[in-house]
Amino acid sequence: MSLPLVVGITGASGVIYGIELLKALKELGQETHLILSEAAGRNFTIETEYSINEVRALADVVYSNKDIGATVASGSFLTRGMVVVPCTIKSLSAIANSYNANLITRAADVTLKEKRRLVLMVRETPLHKGHLELMLRTADLGATICPPMPAFYHGPQTIQDIIDQSIGKVLDQIGIEHNLFRRWGSKELMTEIKDKGCEVA
Repeated sequence: MSLPLVVGITGASGVIYGIELLKALKELGQETHLILSEAAGRNFTIETEYSINEVRALADVVYSNKDIGATVASGSFLTRGMVVVPCTIKSLSAIANSYNANLITRAADVTLKEKRRLVLMVRETPLHKGHLELMLRTADLGATICPPMPAFYHGPQTIQDIIDQSIGKVLDQIGIEHNLFRRWGSKELMTEIKDKGCEVA
């Protein structure tokens, strides 16, 4: 049995990424420990057809964001890492400055201090210098910045295809095998590209 993965969903636009990540992890048999910010719950209603209870049901364990004494707030509780999907600039700023005012940022801080994988799907555009400096600071601390920047070489046909590719990139960073998108170099994709008359190495 693999170690649990901590998943934080904050109130940035794009909470569907967090929902789809939980669904993918459930299908892959990966245990998840979920922390939802208060704003994330509101965005489920604004942006999706999922209720907060439906999202909670996708995880194995759910914590209140106010519960600073939760197991994931301690480095002695072993995990395989943490992802914050999506990650607000506010949460990014708190993580960059070790400002542990809630469980999401405390769990992220623990992940960094224990040298575990921390992946932040920062969701904002355009970015000013302050945002970029916060990303640099968290990267220097050991986090991976993985914004939802879709690729198109794999031929996405639906919004779900675009979401899956971004979620797949997050799973790649954690080291979890998946088949959410067609990879460059795969036989099927290379054949399709050649059929279009394109030369590939």
